[in-house]
Amino acid sequence: MKLLALLFADFQVIFERDPAARNWLEVLCCYPGFQALLFHRLAHLLHKIRIPLIPRLISYITRFITGIEIHPAATIGQGVFIDHGMGVVIGETAIVGNYALIYQVLNGDSNNE
Repeated sequence: MKLLALLFADFQVIFERDPAARNWLEVLCCYPGFQALLFHRLAHLLHKIRIPLIPRLISYITRFITGIEIHPAATIGQGVFIDHGMGVVIGETAIVGNYALIYQVLNGDSNNE
């Protein structure tokens, strides 16, 4: 799926699931879950085309700004909503399905095989 279509699905689902979402500017500027997904999608795209370092820097800066850590290699479906996301960690091997709703979780795999 194209980057803009993924972001639109992420954006749209916020209005469907969060009664506090009043307008697009508020969501864009004040929803750290959306901001984290926006930057993850860019980092993931760069990671897939094997751009070194920059995807990890994007992830690092995003964690600092939003409190949400998503590894650039994590696979995240469309229409995902991270609500109350402070402390959410999505690891390198994580796969998050379409239209998932995430509240403060650690997601990943500790199996080193």
